[in-house]
Amino acid sequence: MPEPSCNVIVMERSVESDLVRGGHDASSEIGAVVPPIHPSTTFARDGNYDLVSDYLYSRHGAPNHVAVERLAARLDNGAGALVFSSGLAALSALIETVPSGATVAAPRVMYHGGQLWLRRLDETGRINLVLFDQTRPEAMEEAVSSARPDLLWIETPVNPTWDVIDIRAAADAAHGVGGRLAVDSTVAPLTTRPIDLGADYTFHSATKFYNGHADLLGGILVTATKDDRWAEVNWIRTHTGAVMGAFEAWLLLRGMKTLYLRVDRASQSAITVARHFEGHAAVDKVLYPGLESHSGHEVAKAQMDRGFGAMLSLLVKGGFEAAHRVATSTKLFIPATSLGGVESLIEHRAVLEPPESVVPDNLLRLSIGIEPVEELIADLEQALA
Repeated sequence: MPEPSCNVIVMERSVESDLVRGGHDASSEIGAVVPPIHPSTTFARDGNYDLVSDYLYSRHGAPNHVAVERLAARLDNGAGALVFSSGLAALSALIETVPSGATVAAPRVMYHGGQLWLRRLDETGRINLVLFDQTRPEAMEEAVSSARPDLLWIETPVNPTWDVIDIRAAADAAHGVGGRLAVDSTVAPLTTRPIDLGADYTFHSATKFYNGHADLLGGILVTATKDDRWAEVNWIRTHTGAVMGAFEAWLLLRGMKTLYLRVDRASQSAITVARHFEGHAAVDKVLYPGLESHSGHEVAKAQMDRGFGAMLSLLVKGGFEAAHRVATSTKLFIPATSLGGVESLIEHRAVLEPPESVVPDNLLRLSIGIEPVEELIADLEQALA
């Protein structure tokens, strides 16, 4: 009889499997399947007064932070990642590296909290803010060419109108004037990998899809290279104390376990909802990059390789009042701010947008969750009626 083979098959673990395991191998000591929480804020030294591990003090980083960061960097094919106490804390840390008085360029429509912060920095003279019309590709290139920004900040798809910005074109424009490109990919995790398309940084509000359960605040920055500017971002996080708590980092790690399942399910439902209401008698327009009628559909197809995401908006016929009535008449959709959770949310954006916003007053933003899609459609139908 032939001798049994002793060859060992070494299988490289996929990023999906790493997420499911939280980047964790079961402890050889107790066999724990779930990664532990490390709530300690400080870490011991040995008899020579050397640190016994890589950790000093939790403001510099801690085990649960590092676990999230390793997975986040792998998801976006980055050289490294940092987790922050909130999305705005992550944005602020990166903007802090912009030289005083230098220019930041950003789309006219974007996450309103981020734009409010950029406007404040512009008003105080800390930066020079240039906003461009994200619906015109040439407007971005013109703004970058003339203003020569140190940092070009974009979202794609743009929240809440879901315009699509060409990431490769943005990277070429920014790098052509010696600047950097940061891409807010909060609404397109997994479906878009900006660093692969030339971006220097990818940003995620981890509060949203990464966590997926609406129970923590967090932000993540991923970098293409670990250079001096990235070291400065790390220094800023440490010395402003913008770090996430251990329990929140553990919750985030738990949420990331199901990221692929949640995003895939919600994206499939979103395109079903979008197609159902396109041409609906009570709807002026459906804004969703997965629709062939969307002006950015071809660019979206080129840079979104795992579906078109779970976010869409409806422009309701009848203006502000009609939109407000629909937003307060749903039974399954929850009228609430935020996005990316397992529960579906509806929001009348005009109520929250700042006075200078150009978002239409009849726009309803939908964050599609994981409920049965036929129930979501039926709920919107009864609200529109």
